[in-house]
Amino acid sequence: MNTTTLPWFFKTPFVQEWTIDETHIDHYQHVNNVAYLAQVEHLAWAHSNQLGLQFSDYQALNRGMVIKRHELNYHLPTHLGDALQCATWIIACDSKLTLTRKFQFICPKKGKTVFDAQTTFVCVSLDTGSPKRMPPLFKEIYGSACID
Repeated sequence: MNTTTLPWFFKTPFVQEWTIDETHIDHYQHVNNVAYLAQVEHLAWAHSNQLGLQFSDYQALNRGMVIKRHELNYHLPTHLGDALQCATWIIACDSKLTLTRKFQFICPKKGKTVFDAQTTFVCVSLDTGSPKRMPPLFKEIYGSACID
């Protein structure tokens, strides 16, 4: 699938395909809301890993990016066997405490966005959970990946 021709919100998305299987389906016979949220988390980690940050870096630096706020928008239902193109971008990074990601899931079969989300993350100390400034590695990697 050529993802460059899809109607993305922004240029240069980080994209992974998500094929819907039985574990994602709810009693309405479409994808459960929680499955979308799990995919958002999976996609954010995959993008961070691709940028060069692993959880072991978080541990070594005693810092983590934790969720402060999710905004989830469900546009169209998706079903068993659908293959969604799932994208994320870092749309804001203050290089101090917060960064914001945008997510967009497109169903190529429908040619439409079926889901989008925005998540704000806060940098915290892993051992206390208290907000702490981003270490230089986070500033460098997340800051340079920010599309804003």
